[in-house]
Amino acid sequence: MIRVLNIISDTNIGGAGRVLINYLQYADREQFDTAVALPRGSLLKAPLEELHTTVYEVDGIADRSYDKGDVKVLRELIRRVDPDIVHTHGALSGRIAAKQCGKKIVYTRHSAFPVPAKLRYPPGRWVNKWMNEHYADRIIAVSPAAAANLTDAGVSPRKITVMMNGVASVERADPETCRAFRAKYGLQEGVFTAGILARIEPYKGHLHIVEAAQQLKGEGRKLQVLIAGTGGYEEELRGEVSRRGLEDTVFFLGFQSDVAPVLSVLDVQLNASYGTETSSLSILEGMSMGLPAVVSSYGGNPWLIDDGEDGLIFPNRDSAALARCVARLMDEPDTLRHMGERAVEIFHRRFTGQIFAKNVEQVYLDLLKGVPHGTK
Repeated sequence: MIRVLNIISDTNIGGAGRVLINYLQYADREQFDTAVALPRGSLLKAPLEELHTTVYEVDGIADRSYDKGDVKVLRELIRRVDPDIVHTHGALSGRIAAKQCGKKIVYTRHSAFPVPAKLRYPPGRWVNKWMNEHYADRIIAVSPAAAANLTDAGVSPRKITVMMNGVASVERADPETCRAFRAKYGLQEGVFTAGILARIEPYKGHLHIVEAAQQLKGEGRKLQVLIAGTGGYEEELRGEVSRRGLEDTVFFLGFQSDVAPVLSVLDVQLNASYGTETSSLSILEGMSMGLPAVVSSYGGNPWLIDDGEDGLIFPNRDSAALARCVARLMDEPDTLRHMGERAVEIFHRRFTGQIFAKNVEQVYLDLLKGVPHGTK
């Protein structure tokens, strides 16, 4: 039995936490004994324990990558648990502690962001390269965009394994559930409906979606745009919707713990991100039920959506182009239907939770066997 200790510092259930949950649904429990260390009080504890996963609550590591005191606490935990592999999710303290304990280390990079000049050029580039390569035996990048983000800052591609996220299929909600959902939020049946499921932060591009909705409404088109999620930009975005007279077009749903009803009432899913996007789990969940997507050209989106096949890609931050993509799918129901069929096919070929779990475990096995692993 191979013992793996995951370390994650998230107190909420974000993208990294959802990836970990998805993995554990399909992990090979006969070959791998997986435990998770997380901050005390983290919302991740309950869903992980529901998956019969051993959880270690740690004081002091909440929502931060590095702290000298955290290294000591995690070092003591690693020595007590004695795993074969420590797998960290952005937690530098965990990587340092694992190195000090002589453990094999896997680090997953879940995000992509503009690389600052201080990391593109020496000496910052050299320091970043050493830090990442010294404190990780293997680095998993959840999209080519995440891998490029690492190499742009000096990390060797020989250390990196590109591995697209995978998710569990989402079952389409039944008609009665959909009717109740529409009634709850004042939505009309039979009206073309687009939506985004993401934290409401500026870099997620919600404003571009609102601008596209305004353009489509100005053309005389009737549609509904659903915004599911919460975040620091929500109040300002609501103000924009009100100022533009879009209260009858754009609907705020708040945080949705069950995404099935939201996805089930959509005709198309939207992603307008221009920052940190690598491998959107909500896009994959929509694909699993035959939902096409219109996505920006940023980050990992072009590796999730095949333009013209299971959705459309518009130039990053181009609200007018986004509006044209949505208009095309409103006007071409046969195209929309074909893209939905292709979305399901592509999902089952590339993005299932089973495929993702096997890929992660292959990294573990190769690492323990000393097999070279990474991009070429």
